Amino acid sequence: MSQSKFNYQNVSFLTSAPDIKALPADHGIEVAFAGRSNAGKSSALNTLTRQNSLARTSKTPGRTQLINTFNLTEGRRLIDLPGYGFAKVPLAVKEKWQKSLSEYLEKRQSLQGLVVLMDIRHPLKDLDQQLVHWAVKSQLPVLILLTKADKLASGARKKTLLEVREASLAFMGDVRVQLFSSLSKMGLPEFEQVLDEWFSADTPSAG
Repeated sequence: MSQSKFNYQNVSFLTSAPDIKALPADHGIEVAFAGRSNAGKSSALNTLTRQNSLARTSKTPGRTQLINTFNLTEGRRLIDLPGYGFAKVPLAVKEKWQKSLSEYLEKRQSLQGLVVLMDIRHPLKDLDQQLVHWAVKSQLPVLILLTKADKLASGARKKTLLEVREASLAFMGDVRVQLFSSLSKMGLPEFEQVLDEWFSADTPSAG
């Protein structure tokens, strides 16, 4: 099967949903983005799509608790999952979000892959690992994107990349690890290549 090249600049906002029941019909292919509230997820989405304000970079991490859906092409969507792990969010909100997240990962038939964004200086926190375990359990491929890679010198970057790659073997699933920087665009072509691969997959039947 040949791999298509997608133009991520053509992405447009579709809808915001409080839970999976309010998402668009479950057919086609979705790739979801998840990460801690300060992992640079919005910046990564904006860099990927060459749009400065597609995903709003909030000054108050953890404030947005909606699932944002963006249309790429017919039947192909990017899903921006709310940031997690921010201390100021009430416990009830955290628990509700945890339930929605596991439900989305386990039940969404059109979900083809999960991008988990982690600040390269603080990778593999407990919630990050829990998320990757959920995805692997649901037989989803995962791309761990080590964001803010420009914040470390070259040697420290490579060392962290190797350490996270080694640690990710313990997940026993299809888990890849890449460097990324929204500021310098480091890792952007490799990031797009993984997304192209996932979006080129045979479209799953409606669930």
